[in-house]
Parts: sequence; structure tokens; C-alpha cells
Amino acid sequence: MSDPEKPVPKESAPKESASEKPDPDLRTRLVDVGVDLVSQEGAGALTLREIARRAGVSHGAPRRYFPTHLELLSAIAHRGFAQLGARVTSTLGDGTAGPRDQLTELARVYLEFALGNPGMYELMFRHDLLESGHLRLRDTSLPLFGVLVDLVGRVRPDADARSVAGALWANLHGLAQLWHWGSLQLATGTDDFVPLLRTALEAHLGPEAGR
Repeated sequence: MSDPEKPVPKESAPKESASEKPDPDLRTRLVDVGVDLVSQEGAGALTLREIARRAGVSHGAPRRYFPTHLELLSAIAHRGFAQLGARVTSTLGDGTAGPRDQLTELARVYLEFALGNPGMYELMFRHDLLESGHLRLRDTSLPLFGVLVDLVGRVRPDADARSVAGALWANLHGLAQLWHWGSLQLATGTDDFVPLLRTALEAHLGPEAGR
């Protein structure tokens, strides 16, 4: 029988491991891990626990920098928009090509990014992330749409450029998704999306001059 007058020792709080102490580089490392994970296994694999495990920290450590799961996902998606934006900027170059040629290249780069990075692409356009406002993702994505609107306006000065650009974007998004699923290849009997892209551009912009 225990002595009633003898104090019961309290359990000491678990000591924080060195890897879990505040680390100025941990935020970046968590996002890096998330980017690699979404690339390898898709958006569905992006749990806090799995990201923490791969980063070598406890499952609670990410919350020091990302209080909610959505904030961490938003930071990963932000990387995707930055990557796509860099590709678009590189593709458009100095702007010496005509607007129709620039639009064609922009659309091709968009589809190649979507098809080459399906997990990141899915994450970037998740409605809950865009609606949450974390990291102002809409402010990151809208400038890309602005580039599309500007080019459409130069090709179709007679039309409502924003509406045409929106319809074209929706068409490209559908092409990317259906191609990723394999539906378009099955339906059209082709393994090259370029003819479909050309048809989509002609549908929204009209035929190219001289064709």
C-alpha cells in the first residue's frame, strides 16, 4: 500500500527533440517536402502527418508554421503557381512574337505543365484553397489570367476579351483533365494533344490568317 502522505511524482513533460526546436529553415523544408510528395504521390498524399514524417519532425511540428492544414497546402500550391508563372514568362520572352503565336505557346505550356505535374495542378485549383485566402493564392493566379486576357484582346479586339479568355481557359482546363484521365485519347484515337489544342484555339480566336 502506498504512503498517503508521500507525494506522487508528476510525470515530466516530454523533452522537445533538437529537430523540433524552432528552426528558421523548417518552414521552407516542410514546403519542399510537400512539393516532392505531391509530385510523387499526388495531392491526396499531402497529410500533415506524412509531410512531418518525411521532414523528420513530429506530426505536430508543422503547426508552428502552418496552424492549419489549408495553410500548408496553400504554401505548396503557391510554389506551383510560381513555377507555372516562370514558365509562362520564359515562353513569352521579349514579346517580339505576334499575339497569336504567344497565345499558342502559352496554351501549350499550360497543358504541358498540367500533364507533367498532375498532382500539383489539381492542388493549385482546389476551390477551398483559393477561397480560403491563405497566401493570397487568387492574387498569384489572377496575373496569369491577366496575361491571357491581354493576348486575347490583341487577337480579338472585336470581342469581350475577358469572356473569351475565360472560355478558352475552361477549354484548356478540360483538355488537361480529360487527357490526364485518358478519355480524349480513347474518344479521338490520337496520342497527340496538339491538334486538339489547335482546334480549341481556332474555336475561340478564329482561324489563323492565311489558313
